[in-house]
Amino acid sequence: MTAVDSRPVAGSASGSHCWTTGDRIKAFVALTKPRIIELLLITTVPVMFLAAQDVPDLWLVLATCLGGYLSAGGANALNMWYDRDIDALMERTRNRPLVTGVVSPRECLAFGLTLTVVSTVWFGLTVNWMSAGLALGALLFYVVGYTMLLKRRTKQNIVWGGIAGCMPVLIGWSSVTGEVSWAAVILFLVMFFWTPPHYWPLSMKVKDDYARVGVPMLPVVAGNRAVARQIVVYSWVMVAISLLLWPLGYTGWFYPVVAVAAGAWWLWEAHALHARARAGATGAKLKEMRLFHWSITYVSLLFLAVAIDPFLR
Repeated sequence: MTAVDSRPVAGSASGSHCWTTGDRIKAFVALTKPRIIELLLITTVPVMFLAAQDVPDLWLVLATCLGGYLSAGGANALNMWYDRDIDALMERTRNRPLVTGVVSPRECLAFGLTLTVVSTVWFGLTVNWMSAGLALGALLFYVVGYTMLLKRRTKQNIVWGGIAGCMPVLIGWSSVTGEVSWAAVILFLVMFFWTPPHYWPLSMKVKDDYARVGVPMLPVVAGNRAVARQIVVYSWVMVAISLLLWPLGYTGWFYPVVAVAAGAWWLWEAHALHARARAGATGAKLKEMRLFHWSITYVSLLFLAVAIDPFLR
């Protein structure tokens, strides 16, 4: 029996529970994966400052953030709807709303589709239609490209699937300017090469979960040494691309100082992980989550510098 064949009917679990209104509200919020969306907004708002070379219109920032939340939330809900079979079998996802039965598959699907429509219309009417198109494209790529086509079929799933997570950079820029410039493309590429070395350490930690359900994340099909080597390669490319904004004239002195310092620390951690993997470290001794946690700090510092730099030029 495959994971797809064993897809649970989440609604059947609800019969043995009496879910309160509060439980239901929390469950629908959980469907949007708010912690992940926080990270997406961290890359959206600073880019708006860089695009405006000043403080952007606050209403525009609010409208863009709300649209981004609704769009990403819709994508995440549809992701949970499709992945409810493997979510029920994985330790880290077994408490998700569809698995516990707080929300039924039909409700989740309707919720995700509603957020998709509402977010697209919201972007078009309050921001601009280019941003609306980019947001819809990101949602469709995440749900169809990553969740349905790539995730269960290739070890490169997170590499190409990460494109959806890079789109907020383009959305933030286009919301201010109505177009996409090379500065936005550079930051898009930073996020593209950031995503695999950000996620692979976490995948190393929970690879048994992915192996159990047949999802070929790179750490499942390759050894720690090979994964760590890929992390180092992607990390060097990411740091190199992050430094392009300054020589191309998009930033002043502040951004490259932060980019160099944060990038150097990232590379130190990446090489340290590779060294531990080469030495045969496993379990707690591998310390793979050090890079995962630093990766979130890194992207926060980098994009904070993007927002601050225009005021120091």
